[in-house]
Amino acid sequence: MASSGRRVASVTYREEARALIAQVDDATANRLLQGALDLHVHSGPSTMPRQVDHFQAVEEAAAAGMRGILFKDHHYSVAPFIPLMDRVLGHHNVAMFSGLVLNNSTGGLNPFVVDAQLKQGAKLIWMPTAQSANHIRSSSRKQRLVSNVKLKPSPGLTVVDSYGEILDVVKEILDSIAEFDAILSSGHLHVWEIWKLFAEAKKRGVKRLLVNHPMYGLHFTYDDIKEMAEFGALIEQSACLYVDSRFNVFSPRELKEHILAAGVAHSSIGSDLGQVDNPTPVEGMRQAIKLCIALGFSEDDVRTMVRDNPATIVGLQVA
Repeated sequence: MASSGRRVASVTYREEARALIAQVDDATANRLLQGALDLHVHSGPSTMPRQVDHFQAVEEAAAAGMRGILFKDHHYSVAPFIPLMDRVLGHHNVAMFSGLVLNNSTGGLNPFVVDAQLKQGAKLIWMPTAQSANHIRSSSRKQRLVSNVKLKPSPGLTVVDSYGEILDVVKEILDSIAEFDAILSSGHLHVWEIWKLFAEAKKRGVKRLLVNHPMYGLHFTYDDIKEMAEFGALIEQSACLYVDSRFNVFSPRELKEHILAAGVAHSSIGSDLGQVDNPTPVEGMRQAIKLCIALGFSEDDVRTMVRDNPATIVGLQVA
């Protein structure tokens, strides 16, 4: 019954989102897309079905006037391919970034892999996502990361030992992230793990902290979001969870609450899109912009979240 109730709520939320999105004209959204960055693009190739490949993602971003995108795949890093892509796609003037997700499929919590990837240009290191212990526990009865390739069962990864202390290999990884001034993402760890991780990271000199979709699967409270933002992390909301997407699980009202918990100054929006049967990353960003305007956020608020804050965390000058 509870599962059925969630499905009904999700359909209702999508209808609410559609209605609010329709209130804002395309010209407004397109204007606010100029110079925007999407730091959560799931283009292909991938183990999972993708609607657009990396080249198409760049081309569509360029057509929308966006400034940059960051490619994320749960099972490999796009970072080593960025120089080749830049040679082919550089004329679009879209900054391209990627990084490494520390799942078992990429080496897990392996400081040697992290070191090599950072030296190949990785801009962001995500903690484990689909193969984190928290993700495996949280999604045991609902799996949204549907793959067209059945991967081997994976042991759950955690960044802490049995006493709740940060593992030595993770400390070594944090030192490398600090050395390269890269971004550290929470991945899909539990909020308790993230607090421990980010405290250790800051102590070791990591300056760029990012939390992805805190209210989905990470077990954040509103107080956690507020305090994490005050701690210095950028809080990224995933558009796919709020717009006209098959991943929609939150109401428009909750989007506003989730943003305000951190504050606009500490918030960003990434599409978290690229999957089949969903809006494209650019269309997801466009819908999220419209939804924010319809919810009462100002155009300056939206620019802060989709342009300025993402630019700052990847090390670009704010336009």
